[in-house]
Amino acid sequence: MSFFIAWANRLLRYASPPGLADQPRMRADRNSHLAHQQLLAKAKSGGIDVYLLGDSITRRWGALDYPDFLAHWKKTFQGWNAGNFGWGGDRTENILWRLENGELDGVNPKVIVILAGTNNVGKEPGDEAKVADVTRGVFAIVDACRKKAPGATIVLTAIFPRNDNPAVMPTIARINSDLARLSGEKSLHFLDVNSRLADAKGTLFEGVMVDGLHPSLKGYEAWAEGLKPILTEILGPPAASDHAPQPTGDPSASERPGH
Repeated sequence: MSFFIAWANRLLRYASPPGLADQPRMRADRNSHLAHQQLLAKAKSGGIDVYLLGDSITRRWGALDYPDFLAHWKKTFQGWNAGNFGWGGDRTENILWRLENGELDGVNPKVIVILAGTNNVGKEPGDEAKVADVTRGVFAIVDACRKKAPGATIVLTAIFPRNDNPAVMPTIARINSDLARLSGEKSLHFLDVNSRLADAKGTLFEGVMVDGLHPSLKGYEAWAEGLKPILTEILGPPAASDHAPQPTGDPSASERPGH
């Protein structure tokens, strides 16, 4: 019981009001807390050269509960020692909280791949204030990663197009334009694979997403094809062996019927 009282106390301390994308905010649900514990253990296991950070789009790619995506993850990153630190539903402020609470401490990866912000965008178009807020949130994640892992090269991925409400595409485009300003900074690559996912109007190509938001295998392959040249440039070709930690999954999956 004391364990969860301590968790609740931390929640009261870190739960800032919604809308502050650059202020760390703890997720209140038990499943996110359990996932955080899993990711802390993964971080402490060592052996991670490529650290992928984000929300469900990142998480699903290398998660036990998505075996087809996990097989593609292993095919993509085998020999580069990649660890997946995505968690579903995270906004930028939630990712910041996880970074400030140990998930990157002592990992010392050579590359950090960031894809964040789509949950801040949501399904509704945003004004300039929203664009600025989300941009600040992503910039804050970059800054936090630099402080925790100053030797890492950061690959900042443009927010993917989403067609669950096509009206949000101009908002995403404005945010990505702001994020691209970091492309000239030292030890940072800005990666935009959106032309592989959607046409110039932001309409998704057939088969790249499963629900208008989350990538299919075809969508993950587009991301992989963008990452591979960058990883090869930084790390060289994949090694014959891999010492990345074991993948994790959704903690709630073990509580469902049939598990």
